[in-house]
Amino acid sequence: MRYKNIHEAIFRERPNRFIAHVEQDGKMVVAHVKNTGRCAELLVPGCKVWLEYSENTARKTPCDLVAVEKQTPRGPLCINMDSAAPNAVAGEWLAAGGLGKLDKLRAEYKLGDSRFDFYAEQEGRPMLVEVKGCTLEENGLARFPDAPTLRGVKHVRELTAFAKQGWRCCVLLVVQMKGIHTFRPNWDTHPEFGLALQQAAAAGVEVRAMDCIVTPDSLKIDAPVLVDLTAP
Repeated sequence: MRYKNIHEAIFRERPNRFIAHVEQDGKMVVAHVKNTGRCAELLVPGCKVWLEYSENTARKTPCDLVAVEKQTPRGPLCINMDSAAPNAVAGEWLAAGGLGKLDKLRAEYKLGDSRFDFYAEQEGRPMLVEVKGCTLEENGLARFPDAPTLRGVKHVRELTAFAKQGWRCCVLLVVQMKGIHTFRPNWDTHPEFGLALQQAAAAGVEVRAMDCIVTPDSLKIDAPVLVDLTAP
């Protein structure tokens, strides 16, 4: 996926989870933050960020904050932090055969009182895929979530139930950066999510993590990342 009309800026502050104050060409700009997570380790005052300007002049904010440069011991790391991007790139990856040849691929599939990110069929077998975007990393280790996610636990438990009925089910963790060696659940922040992933994997749900090639104006799923569901 690609963004249009990308501009570089400097992050200054985030007064609430929806907006950021950034400095661009010496002027202060209010940007919409396309991620309601905490992202405290990413949005550090003075860090470099990238904004996508909208053509919609009726918007309250002129642009979206979509990527950030994080300073790490390995050097600067470009991280996409757009919470809508993982589903977009997952759709591209699935359509291109990331999980094999799929038929009837559909996004936002309603089933009962739930809505799943993707539905498909594979040789007649129904399949569900739930996508989770991951932006939290420490020394090459990616973790999810960065804040408790009851919705995430619900999704994983629903996939577990369908896997027990014979469906192919997958939790796809889209790590929105490169340079990651391992993915682990964030046991410190939400152990219930880690336990749900463990139980899902035991029931046959595929838990996959994929890193991404990230530039300020693009995101593309690239390579598998080792998944470690072991509790500390």
